[in-house]
Amino acid sequence: MPADLTADAGTRDDTGGRPVVPSTGRLRPLGLREVRITGGFWGHRQSVNAAATLEHNLSWERRVGWIDNFAAVVEGRVSHDRRGREFSDSDVYKLIEGMAWEVARTGDAFAAASIDELSKVIERAQEPDGYLNTAFGHAGQGSRYSDLEWGHELYCYGHLIQAGVALLRAGVDSPLVDVVLRAADHVCAAFGPSGNQGVCGHPVVEMALVELYRVTGERRYLDQAALFVDRRGHGTLADVEFGRAYFQDHVPVRSADAFHGHAVRALYLASGAVDVAVETGDDELLAAIERQWAATVARRTYITGGMGARHMDEAFGDDFVLPPDRAYSETCAAVASVQLSWRLLLATGDARYADLAERTLYNVIATSPADDGRSFFYVNTLHRRRIGGLPAVDRQHPRAESGVRAPWFDVSCCPNNLARTFASLAAYLVTADEDGLQVHQFADASVSTRLAGGRPAGFEMSTGYPSDGAVVLRVTETSAAPWTLSVRVPAWAGDGAVLVEPSGARRPVRPGVASVTAAFAVGDEVRLELPMEPRWVRADPRIDALRGTVAAEQGPLVLCAESADLPAGRHVDAVRVDVDAPLVADGDGAVVASGALATPGDRDWPYTPDAGAATATTPARIRLVPYHSWASRGPSTMRVWLPVVTDQL
Repeated sequence: MPADLTADAGTRDDTGGRPVVPSTGRLRPLGLREVRITGGFWGHRQSVNAAATLEHNLSWERRVGWIDNFAAVVEGRVSHDRRGREFSDSDVYKLIEGMAWEVARTGDAFAAASIDELSKVIERAQEPDGYLNTAFGHAGQGSRYSDLEWGHELYCYGHLIQAGVALLRAGVDSPLVDVVLRAADHVCAAFGPSGNQGVCGHPVVEMALVELYRVTGERRYLDQAALFVDRRGHGTLADVEFGRAYFQDHVPVRSADAFHGHAVRALYLASGAVDVAVETGDDELLAAIERQWAATVARRTYITGGMGARHMDEAFGDDFVLPPDRAYSETCAAVASVQLSWRLLLATGDARYADLAERTLYNVIATSPADDGRSFFYVNTLHRRRIGGLPAVDRQHPRAESGVRAPWFDVSCCPNNLARTFASLAAYLVTADEDGLQVHQFADASVSTRLAGGRPAGFEMSTGYPSDGAVVLRVTETSAAPWTLSVRVPAWAGDGAVLVEPSGARRPVRPGVASVTAAFAVGDEVRLELPMEPRWVRADPRIDALRGTVAAEQGPLVLCAESADLPAGRHVDAVRVDVDAPLVADGDGAVVASGALATPGDRDWPYTPDAGAATATTPARIRLVPYHSWASRGPSTMRVWLPVVTDQL
């Protein structure tokens, strides 16, 4: 296993708001009181999250009755008054977690008051033995743990525990912490070695229990998480129409060749497995997840970083089955992917994990919420053929709608997952080790921490990223001893990145990690310059759905064509692009491509030897915008992968 970090514990801020705190690993995460995002792309989204999304989510959870479910338990009316899906408790817990990180980040009074109110409501619904659920276990309902496949009881505990961990690390005094500890003890008693030998149909309790072990030191929580990981894959759950792979119960975790089944479930399980591996020194288990991650990224991941190609079961498809117009790419799967990549980065120090996290953050997580933070994409298609209608603002919507962002869904895991991600995002930017600090994601931010031996170290990061490729790190705290300041060079930068040292010396740097070791003085600057010229990329030819098409990228951003930028009445599927002509940045965040608009001729039968002969084309300049901004100007058609101009098309 990587080096032990526990010796450095005395120099860390253990209440500073870190979602993941491994006791060992290559890198040590910094918390929300050590790293603060101060503006720019992510600063704006954090502000919107705090000012709008948290209140919006709370308002909807009240409106649809998910919070009242807890009161209904206490008042004995839950069997006929309960509202929402069987897992709706978990969304209340995710919202509390997001509010806890917001308190850690800013001390937000609204979030603190809401946590207090919700905690008291939930506390009263807990049974004396620690059991807590509004969908099972009460008069007129199914008995406890009678439906491990679909009941989500352990899943709800997982998000409850994560909320409690966030409260502890945020320093929020809340009765919910005792609720969490009683619930976790109940899980260990009910599902321990001599208890129920089952697992939950939806993983998440595994990583929650490990994090509770990390914050409390109680070994039984780690042992229970390890039990759940090892039980998975032995046919413990009943077979269902999607197969046991849907639950990741078809092969043991260590034996899988890639991630299979329901994408969110698979990624949460993998995250829990990494946590167990790190804390127990299980190199075999960690290597298995690394292998599965690599295979999934190479063969089962969209260009946006999105995961999940099948609507039917919200699942990974087979290798290279990545249809853009049927991409599910659930927002929650993106959140889970970032959580997994972060854990693997901390364990190994390998920059490829931060590369995928960056791609996913900018092209899925940033895509889901509207500019005002009050409507969301549940799924993130890469090709929209039909203009969707404006969503009603006063009702819930089916979760698979993807033409416009909707204010709330029948299943609203995504808005709450976004809320907790944006509130805690600063904790995913920078790490430390014995030698210094490492920058993994770029944002306007201030960093202040202590290295081994209590040495102060800090810097301000300023950048116009992702629209500008300059990232400046200005040292604000230091000691007389040398230390190392490292920065990730994204894989997409190729041979074009340059690192400028405090002396002014410039050197080209390759993708991976670039470092400067020095006895820094306050005011010294390290500058990373990244190439921001837009570029065409092609898909692996084994992805059948993408043959004959290209996509455009600029920096970390995936671009798309949108009907809002086409002549009136033209559909985005008319776009053809000329890959031999240069892409040109137009100065307002968009890129212009040379190409044509096609007008296929109608025919009685679509299959002929000269299928393209009846297609007329008109030369055109095609405007491409960041994918994360699509549908921000109203309903539209959109596509990421664009057909190439040929003699036939």
